[in-house]
Amino acid sequence: MRILGIIPARGGSKGIPGKNIKLLGGKALLVYTAESAKAAKFLNRVILSSDDEKIIAVAKENGIEVPFVRPAELAGDATGSLEVIQHALSYLKEQGEEYDAVCLLQPTTPFRQSGLIDEAIEKFREGNYDSLISVREVPEEFNPHWIFEEKNGSLHIATGEKEIIKRRQDLPKAYHRDGAIYITKTSVILEQNSLYGNKVGYMDTTGSPYVNIDTAEDWEVATRLIDNGKG
Repeated sequence: MRILGIIPARGGSKGIPGKNIKLLGGKALLVYTAESAKAAKFLNRVILSSDDEKIIAVAKENGIEVPFVRPAELAGDATGSLEVIQHALSYLKEQGEEYDAVCLLQPTTPFRQSGLIDEAIEKFREGNYDSLISVREVPEEFNPHWIFEEKNGSLHIATGEKEIIKRRQDLPKAYHRDGAIYITKTSVILEQNSLYGNKVGYMDTTGSPYVNIDTAEDWEVATRLIDNGKG
């Protein structure tokens, strides 16, 4: 199975200007993901998708290929990862390269345990999943079976159940995406227009150092993790 690693890193971040190449612990944020990607033995090729010359330069300095400059229309706030991946696959196909699956590695989740990408790819292959994502367990107090949604001025259990699950021990485990890894079959991306498909596997990263950087407060969390030797 040929797997393409894609690191998406557009310019124009509003929450943290220049986020992808801002120095975190002495190196650009992008470099953490670049190092993890280069260490993964099951990725056949790793490329960067960016519209920004400064980001592209940093990627190349750190051994990441940049085969194209992402079009401006795919670098806006409303552009999703799916469109970015589809563009990359289309471009590479025109160059005679095709892949069975794509591994999306977002720079905003910089701290991946050593070997995590290869472990995820192995599980993806063995399970014959449409996709596989990295997740973390939702704390019990935020479990969807204990969450209420507001509708027309009154509250309803988010899962649609009429009675709430009373005992903590009876709650099913729930997970949220941590943003570190998305692996998806190319056929699902192109034919179903989806990053997930019908059969979704997961890697549970609960317990490992984690931050998904979107705000200045998130950046402070990442800095503290590094200062404490956990980043």
